[in-house]
Amino acid sequence: MPKDLAPLEAPTLLLAMPQVQDPFFHRSVVFLIEHTDDGSFGLIANRPSDIGVAEILVGMDIEWKGEPSLPAYFGGPVQPQLGTVLFDFASAQFEDPKQVEDTTTEVHAGLRITQHIGDLTQLAGQPSQRFRLFLGYAGWGEGQLVREIERNDWLIAPVQQELLFADDPDEAWATGVRSVGVDPDSLPSWTQDGGESSTN
Repeated sequence: MPKDLAPLEAPTLLLAMPQVQDPFFHRSVVFLIEHTDDGSFGLIANRPSDIGVAEILVGMDIEWKGEPSLPAYFGGPVQPQLGTVLFDFASAQFEDPKQVEDTTTEVHAGLRITQHIGDLTQLAGQPSQRFRLFLGYAGWGEGQLVREIERNDWLIAPVQQELLFADDPDEAWATGVRSVGVDPDSLPSWTQDGGESSTN
C-alpha cells in the first residue's frame, strides 16, 4: 500500500464511489468485517432483496416471529446460498448466552454475526432489536480491495449502526458519504478510470 494511504483495518464501512458501476456494488454500503493480507470479507448492508425472512425460514421449518415483512438482504455475490445473521447481542434472547458466545463472532461493539442454525432458530423466535439476515457475502482476494481503494473506488467511514440497520437503505449511502464530509451531490454520476470524467 502506498505510504500516503493509512493501513486498512476492519471493521469499517466501505462506501462505493459513483464510478463503481457493478450492479452488485453500485452505491453500496459494505460492512467490512475482516481484512488480512490474504483477502477481505464483508456484507453489503443496503441491498434488501425481494425475499422475506419469513419466507426463507419457513423452508427451514423455522417460525419467524419478527416483523412479517422484514426482507432478507443481499450480502454479496459470493455463496448467495449462505446465510449470515448480523444482530444486536444485548437485545437478543438466548437460552444460554454463554454458549452462544462460542457460535457467534463479535464484529463490532455490541454486534455479532452467526451462521449457526441453532442461533438462527432462537433469534427467529425472539428477534433482537437490530437484526439482518444476509444472503451471500462480498469477498476480495489477496490485495484486491487495497487496489480498488487506491484507484478511489471506495470511501472509508467509521462503522455506524444507524447505517447498518438503516430504515431507508437507499438513503444509507448518501448519509454515509456525508458522514466523512463529502457532499454526495458534488460527486459525478458517472466517472471512469479513477475519477476522470468520461463521455463514453
